[in-house]
Amino acid sequence: MSPTFENLDYLIIDEISYRFIEPARGDVIVFRYPLNPSIFYIKRVIGLPGEAVSISRGIVSVKSEGGVQEALDESYVTIEDATYTKNVALAEGEYFVMGDNRPNSSDSRTWGALPKRDIVGRALLRLLPLSKASFFPGSAQYDGVASVAIPWPSTTP
Repeated sequence: MSPTFENLDYLIIDEISYRFIEPARGDVIVFRYPLNPSIFYIKRVIGLPGEAVSISRGIVSVKSEGGVQEALDESYVTIEDATYTKNVALAEGEYFVMGDNRPNSSDSRTWGALPKRDIVGRALLRLLPLSKASFFPGSAQYDGVASVAIPWPSTTP
């Protein structure tokens, strides 16, 4: 998930919220890798159940169930190969997830849609490094649904 997260970042994961609300586009989630449930991954939600995700030359577009298609503004990602294309339709209970370091990420482009049952929770709090401490770290704004990271309150005036 570089540059959003690096090795040794210390995160607190919210394992309760998704029992009451659905994951939103832009949420950073932790889940069990579908091909080996003993391994945990952290990625960003891109596509929601019932949507179609299209990647064309590094530009990600999402087509909603209502037929509205929008290109996502992803200024936070490491740009991928401009020749890469993929189209995926998601069924109910499936999510399309991608890492922010697109050229080096093992994600839904490689192993397919993520079943909801594999989602453990969302990144709630980054404690370390202290200089990047925040609530909902790495969250992105899409469709006005997700929130941005909220910095940790400073104790200095």
